[in-house]
Amino acid sequence: MKPGHIIMLVLGILLSLTGFALAASSAFLGVVQSAQDEDGYLVSDRVRFTAPTHALVSEPLEVVLDEALPPGMRSDNFSVMLRAAAVPRDQEIFIGIAQTAQVDAYLADVAHSQLDDVGFAPFEPDYREVPGTATPAPPGDQAFWAVSASGPGEQRITWDLQSGDWTVVVMNNDGGAPVSADLAAGLRLGFLGPLAIGLLIAGLVLLIIGLPLLLLGAAGLGRHLPPGPANRGTDRPAYPDHPPAYPYRAPANSTSDAYPGNAPPAGASPASAPPPGNPTDGKPYPALLYGQLDPGLSRWLWLVKWLLAIPHYILLFFLWFAFGIVTIAAGFAILFTGRYPHSLFKFNVGVVRWNWRVAFYAYGALGTDRYPPFTLAPAAYPAEFDVAYPHRLSRGLVLVKWWLLAIPHYLVVAILTGSAYTWWAMDDDWDSYTRVSTPSLLGLLVFIAAVILLFTARYPRGLFNLVLGINRWVYRVTAYAALMRDDYPPFRLDQGPAEPLPMSGQPTPDQAPGPATGAGPATSR
Repeated sequence: MKPGHIIMLVLGILLSLTGFALAASSAFLGVVQSAQDEDGYLVSDRVRFTAPTHALVSEPLEVVLDEALPPGMRSDNFSVMLRAAAVPRDQEIFIGIAQTAQVDAYLADVAHSQLDDVGFAPFEPDYREVPGTATPAPPGDQAFWAVSASGPGEQRITWDLQSGDWTVVVMNNDGGAPVSADLAAGLRLGFLGPLAIGLLIAGLVLLIIGLPLLLLGAAGLGRHLPPGPANRGTDRPAYPDHPPAYPYRAPANSTSDAYPGNAPPAGASPASAPPPGNPTDGKPYPALLYGQLDPGLSRWLWLVKWLLAIPHYILLFFLWFAFGIVTIAAGFAILFTGRYPHSLFKFNVGVVRWNWRVAFYAYGALGTDRYPPFTLAPAAYPAEFDVAYPHRLSRGLVLVKWWLLAIPHYLVVAILTGSAYTWWAMDDDWDSYTRVSTPSLLGLLVFIAAVILLFTARYPRGLFNLVLGINRWVYRVTAYAALMRDDYPPFRLDQGPAEPLPMSGQPTPDQAPGPATGAGPATSR
């Protein structure tokens, strides 16, 4: 792999991620702005507050505004609005905002209620009662209010934020007790529109730069990746021009490895060839998944593999993002040309291969203690994934197979790998509840295997085969949904470490004509 392609890919991913984040932030701000009322305020629902005292006051609100605000961020861009309606409606209500020191002086020795906290599920205000014996003068007669309104019906005030300590006061207009009012609050942020436009422009610029870099880097890396086991044995990758070189058990007197037609990978030996999969009455699916259970697995290492695999998880986050972008680009290429660009195909297969190795090492299978390599290329590792490259793909299927046609498989995959959630109500009206999640079927099987491994130092072969079968189903659907194949995945749980072989009467790799060793599978033209 050339360092230049890696640099382009990394820069493309980072710029594209940032661009998408800025564009998403712009869209969010646009939604928020569209929710404003005709005066530009985001207004809350009206709720009722009742206090047995002469006044209902807020906690002191400390407002700090930097006088050196950037352009477009003037102080009058920050404004609040309060609405108050007396209960009953024929009662005159007062609402005002003033500096906290002046409010404290006005309500000295006057019984009032300070709102300390508000619960919303259900709505439940929490007051702190301040005792007093004095009767306040009518609030509307006071001159210290920064802004105020009083009278019957709904009263409304707006106030541009100013630095200082401020308090909101709600009282009956005559200063009497108790106080009961329906209140609503609103906030206006005048800079939302310019900020949304600025974020959108910045996001688009980064995407215009980042997406081509990402695609060029992915294509460059894919172009230099060696063929995987499903594409070996010919001078050009093809399917069904030639059958994929699927893993199978080599004969006892053979020196061939698990992938016929190729030299064994470094560190491999003929004895490591996997056993054959279960026979099938059809040809193997052209997405190959292989995993060989290592003997002598550590009893306890699985307890910390989540920590050891963190570097891979971080890299896979970025690689899967690139995978999605490349898949979209490939979808357009297939729509107009009927071909999946070969270099992008190899890159995406490499991402899935990397993911499968990490899953096989960690909590997708726990099949090996060998640390996964940091590479997209095929390697001498007990887990492998590959997809036979298609020369032609349907232009029409690319529009529907990844969402509509794959729905039945998505449901099966959700059952096999999805978590179940249960909501437990704490009382009859569901005002409070607890959500309890259960592990997926695959996660449960791997956990059972881990516990058995902890106490017996053995991984039951049948359990391992079932885990591999579930993973094989998932990765076949991944290959199909990612537009790599038009072949519909079979509804078949092919268990075991290797792909299933055809039934007797159909050629298998070790029955293919040619030399016993070092020869590839038979090809047809």
